[in-house]
Amino acid sequence: MSLSIAQRPTIVDRVLPRSLVTDFSLILAGVVLIAGAAQLSIPMYPVPMTGQTFAVLLVAMSLGFGRATISATTYVALGAAGLPIFTAGASGWSFGPTLGFLVGFIAAAALVGWLAQRGWDKSWLKVGVAFLAGSIVIYAFGLPWLAIFLGAVGAPNDLLYVINAGLAPFIVGDIVKAIVAAALLPAAWAGIGQLKK
Repeated sequence: MSLSIAQRPTIVDRVLPRSLVTDFSLILAGVVLIAGAAQLSIPMYPVPMTGQTFAVLLVAMSLGFGRATISATTYVALGAAGLPIFTAGASGWSFGPTLGFLVGFIAAAALVGWLAQRGWDKSWLKVGVAFLAGSIVIYAFGLPWLAIFLGAVGAPNDLLYVINAGLAPFIVGDIVKAIVAAALLPAAWAGIGQLKK
């Protein structure tokens, strides 16, 4: 009898026993990791370069669909409510240039977490593809909103400008993140398998 997607283990389930307390702790740890990665930033306008994307996707690969989606949603909600956990300690619900990217974090966490629970966290190729797919989802939410924001403030918002402002500077970094994750996660699975033996 096969397990439902909600029950399929991710890498953390091989290390920690599944319980409400564990799930809550892991969700909170995900929020902390994303918030910490947000503080690793290079100021750029209109979109800063941060470690958030890597953290969101790593949380998703580690925790799976439900916990990762809750973790990303909680991060966005707490920051919107006033906790200084957005980039550079910012907080509050703002219709600034990065709003779409924040919403995209939630969708990407859901997708990548779902893929992780289907075994995509064990193969270097699938991990890399999942990270790139998660990044594409983030841009799918982030770039349209960036175009709307730029138009609203009277800045150029044609396709080329939006791509140069919100996509082009991040492509190399996204590829590097996917490669790092593709190397780390399958190795972690292999290490855990050896420990369990």
